Amino acid sequence: MKVLQFPLTRITIWFVFGILFSFYTFPNPNFIFISIGISFLLLVLNYFLSKNDFIQKIYFGIFTYLMFFNIGIFTQIINTDSNQADNYVHQIKNETDEHFVQLVIREKLKSSLLNDRYIGVVKRINNQKSYGKILVNFHKIKGNSKLHIGSNFLIKGKVFKHKKPINPDQFDYGKYLTNKSVLAQMYADSYVIKISKTTDKDIWYYSDFLRTKILSNLEKSNFSKDELHVVAALILGQQQDVSPEILNDYQFAGAIHILSVSGLHVGFILLFITFLLKPLRKNKVGNTIRLVTIIVSLWGFAILAGLSPSVVRSVTMFSFVAFGMHIKRNTNIFHTLLVSILLILLFKPSFLFDVGFQLSYIALFFIFWLQPLLENLWTPNNKILNYFWKILTVSFAAQIGAFPLSIYYFHQFPGLFFLTNLIIIPFLSVIMALGVFVMVLAAFDYVPEISAKILEYSIYFLNKIINWVATFEQFIIKDIPFNWQILLSLYLLIVAVIIWFKNPTFHKLVFALIALLLFQTTFIVTRWDNKNQAEWIVFNLKNNTLITERTGEKVVAFCNDSIRKEIATNPTLKSYLIANFSSISSQKKIQNVFYFKDKKILILDSLGIYAKKINPDIIVITQSPKLNLARLLQTYKPEMIVADASNFKTYIKVWEATCTKEKIPFHATGEKGFYRVK
Repeated sequence: MKVLQFPLTRITIWFVFGILFSFYTFPNPNFIFISIGISFLLLVLNYFLSKNDFIQKIYFGIFTYLMFFNIGIFTQIINTDSNQADNYVHQIKNETDEHFVQLVIREKLKSSLLNDRYIGVVKRINNQKSYGKILVNFHKIKGNSKLHIGSNFLIKGKVFKHKKPINPDQFDYGKYLTNKSVLAQMYADSYVIKISKTTDKDIWYYSDFLRTKILSNLEKSNFSKDELHVVAALILGQQQDVSPEILNDYQFAGAIHILSVSGLHVGFILLFITFLLKPLRKNKVGNTIRLVTIIVSLWGFAILAGLSPSVVRSVTMFSFVAFGMHIKRNTNIFHTLLVSILLILLFKPSFLFDVGFQLSYIALFFIFWLQPLLENLWTPNNKILNYFWKILTVSFAAQIGAFPLSIYYFHQFPGLFFLTNLIIIPFLSVIMALGVFVMVLAAFDYVPEISAKILEYSIYFLNKIINWVATFEQFIIKDIPFNWQILLSLYLLIVAVIIWFKNPTFHKLVFALIALLLFQTTFIVTRWDNKNQAEWIVFNLKNNTLITERTGEKVVAFCNDSIRKEIATNPTLKSYLIANFSSISSQKKIQNVFYFKDKKILILDSLGIYAKKINPDIIVITQSPKLNLARLLQTYKPEMIVADASNFKTYIKVWEATCTKEKIPFHATGEKGFYRVK
């Protein structure tokens, strides 16, 4: 695999390893700083000792990789907001206290059912200078106006640090926000206490101002709302207002990448600008003007699209491509990818943990590495047929690279992705060119009626095509269990097979067969491990009780009649089933006594009735029964008291105080999350 022979590849890999090591181990910054100094001195010393050697000694490479490994660690440390002394989270000692927070709005997120959500940057907290991103939830109140990017205001409320998931194998939203440097959130019943008259007119403000102006002018031209929101996502990278139904259609059709501005869109922009600049003379002045115009246009588009990780990655990469075109040198595309990765992660190592960033790079790598091989399998004589064959091979190459990672994160696979791309890609190039043209004019307060209507109808038909493909639900494979061990072994197998396929030899065939054996072994071991597990869980389900008993891959669900019909599609339970390669074997009513391993578990419901001589090890309280808990504890002396989310909060506080007095552990699922017995 020639790409691994590039020195830059190895440097980037060790740099990434350094970021990962720092992210998961939290090393001491002083130790790492000393380590960087030592590795640098060793590198310089080795360079001077071996610079006259015709063949470079292996030590020079080792010290180089060690230095970049340490640089990766240090880069992650200094870019982790929680390590900064002036970050506001260090001033939050008690989450029950209210704080005066002065902040500026940086980003608008998709609104929830009850709240408008924004990312803000803290300036002061309790009149003390601070810094850091925070998620602000403003309760929706009729008459409240939307806040604008750059708005400064003072707000009073409680600041909550992110909590761990309250149910097993649930999506960790707190970790997701932390990876984006958003370390806490707060809620407010009204928008502001005091709005500042000043506005931070930075790059984020002007980006939002221009987007708002463009969309406002399009809306004034009677642009349909659904189509307008798709245009905003397609070209401006703003998905907040796209309806859930449309998003689901794009996801099921395997076209969700179209609504996330990435390399596909930036590539169209580059081709479009290059086409417009063709009349310029091919001399030194003309080439310089062409390069500057392309670079400015690409980064202007990135700013307009909100500088998301995928946009920054794509624009950085295509900027290098444009520079290579300027100096008339055939740039190695893998070098371009590696340089863009290295530069981006040097400034934003948190991008490494962004799903879009990972999917974009892995898809691009496979397009450049695998697509030429697929394309050479067949060469149609017909130009139109050849064009669609290239689209199909690009689509398959990208999907082969991205589908293990996609299944790992989303647990589903759109079987008709190739059909979607065959239909959409040619259509999309026209929409992108027309969309950019219309939006540039809209920025100058001019929206040609004919162009706007053509764009609107184009988006309308695009949505209809996507909706039609999405209706073939039998081709959408859902709820696929997948873990990180299977993910890594599958990528090893895919890479090994492609290497053998590109240049078949006996040794490469052996490597591919070993990779296949490793993948099968990983899958079998995972299933065997799951089959030998047993656990009993009380879930945290608001206003309801859900208990499961898992033996291997079979799960018995105990629940109330109110949720029994929907239990198979309950997202909380579904996440647990997928993660544990399990399925519901039966559903039963909640019984009063459970026997699990060596534990006797008593369930108390709203009636509060129980047998006098049961002597339980664990007592689970549900549905707010009226009982004398102190007497119950003194009688049975259980090991643990568990209260699920079906109980009144006032009752839970009283029970917790009683357990504290009797020195018996108390577990409220609403506060501590699910309760598990293994």
